[in-house]
Parts: sequence; structure tokens; C-alpha cells
Amino acid sequence: MSRTRNALSVVAAATAVAIAGCGLGPGPGTSDVNLTVTRNFGTAPLGSFTEQRVPGSETVMRMLERHFQVATRYGGGFVESIDGRSGTSSERDWFFYVNGVEAAKGAAVTAVHKGDRIWWDLHDWSATDSIPAVVGSFPEPFVNGTGGRRLPTVLECASEVSHACERVAKELDAVHVPVAMQAIGTGGSGTDSLTIVVGTAQDLRVEIVSDLLDQGPRASGVYARFAGRGGSALELLDPEGDVVRTLGTGSGLIAATSQNGAPPTWVVTGTTAGGVNAAAAAFSPAALHDHFALAVQGASDIPVPVGGSM
Repeated sequence: MSRTRNALSVVAAATAVAIAGCGLGPGPGTSDVNLTVTRNFGTAPLGSFTEQRVPGSETVMRMLERHFQVATRYGGGFVESIDGRSGTSSERDWFFYVNGVEAAKGAAVTAVHKGDRIWWDLHDWSATDSIPAVVGSFPEPFVNGTGGRRLPTVLECASEVSHACERVAKELDAVHVPVAMQAIGTGGSGTDSLTIVVGTAQDLRVEIVSDLLDQGPRASGVYARFAGRGGSALELLDPEGDVVRTLGTGSGLIAATSQNGAPPTWVVTGTTAGGVNAAAAAFSPAALHDHFALAVQGASDIPVPVGGSM
């Protein structure tokens, strides 16, 4: 959790203490909650647990403390280390995501809901201290939504990538997620829906998400962006935001982002229709597992950001 969230976490911890003092008893509890801890943007797993029965009034912090040795600061509201691993500089900290969405509150006051996928990761935040959404908890947030509330899913498709769009729709259907399909750029997804946009980088130009990707990680939280005429190249960035690899024709990208606290928008995109098809083929829990975003070149899956081990 970055320094910009320290104050929020302190307030959250104080609020949790106040609530406890009011004598609120535990609720009925919930089930099927997964906790994963990694470092370096998901590339180094440290542990994962699934609980079929979670105590009532459970919080993300309490669940973490049951499974790992946790050191905190600021009255217990800020995670300093997990199992002895802490940030090695002022720009490496612990962050957590619930169902692939960056936490809006401190762990001490973030409630756990049925089916939640909680993910803690220790990583470099020198390029950005906010990554609003990640793809590595798929099929979340489409199955259970956010904050215990399932949201409708809208699938926006460009006309020349119908096969890729069908592939994405089929994967969602396999996990019992109904979708409303519409043409790319027609809007209508609103602030109460999850959106998946399927199309080439050129197709994405009619979408706000394209502008966010163009501006880099500080705007989108995505360590990849399209370059060249019509998005003919895909630049992959390292944790510091520098371009370390450039992919050409036929490359694809699966990523998620958000703006102003709205539900995430996912993109299944590429430099060409072939790149979109390659990305759609990787649209699965196995391929996306524990990745912040995923680039695809031929038969190779490339987790994004690239490199930067610590």
C-alpha cells in the first residue's frame, strides 16, 4: 500500500476500532474466499489459501493475519511486511486488490464477501502509485462483482474481430456470466456495468480507455501502450515505466483499467485482428492467473510489466 494511502489506512484502522467498541457482533459469515500473496507484480508467489467458511464480520486485514505473519504501522492500518518481506525502498510497498479491483479503503475496514479473491502484492510504485484494476483474478470481477454486488457485463465488439468476441463471450458463459453485446463505441455501459472492449488498437480510438492507455501507467495503471501508425506496435514497459520491449504485427494485449472510481473496463486488443484473436485465445483463468496484464506474441504469453525483479 503506497504512501498516498497511509493516511486513509490510519483513518480506516481507527474506524474499525470505533466500530468494534460499539459492540457490533459477528455476522453470519461467508464462504469460498481466496487469499493470494505475491511480489513483483504477481511473478513471485508467496502463498495462497482458500477458505470455505469465513467468520462473520471478516475483514481483509484479519484474514491476512490468520495466514501470514504481518507487521503493521500506524495503529495497525498499514501493512509494513508480510512474512518478513517489506518494501526495500521508499517506492516499494504492499498493495491489495479484491476481485481484481484496487482497494478503495484500508484493509482493516474492507469487508470480505462470498467468493472474493483477495490479492496482496509487493511491488515498485515509482511509475504509478495507483493501478486501478488487474486481470489476474479472472473470472473476477465478472462473477461476484465488487463490494458483494455483482454487476452486469457489457461486451463491446468491433466488426472485424467477431471470432475473438465469440471466444470471450464463450469463456464468460462457461462461468455463468451473461453479457449484453453491442458495437464498439456505441456506449451505454454506464457506471454500473463492467465493460470488455474487443477490437484492434485502431478500433479502440473511439473509447476513453484508449486515451488512458496512451498516457501510460500513471493514467491507466497498465504497463503497455500502443505506438506507431494506427497502433501497429505494442510497447511493453518495466516497473519504472520505461519501454523495454516492442512487439509488432500480430501482438495482443489483455488489460484492465478504471477512471474516477468507476467499475473497470477490460480490453482484449491487438495491433491487428490477428493480435486480437491471439489475445482472445489467452482470455482464460489459467492464462491470466496472477498477472497484472498480459501481452501475447504468437504462442508466447508475456506478463506485464516486464522484468524488474526484487
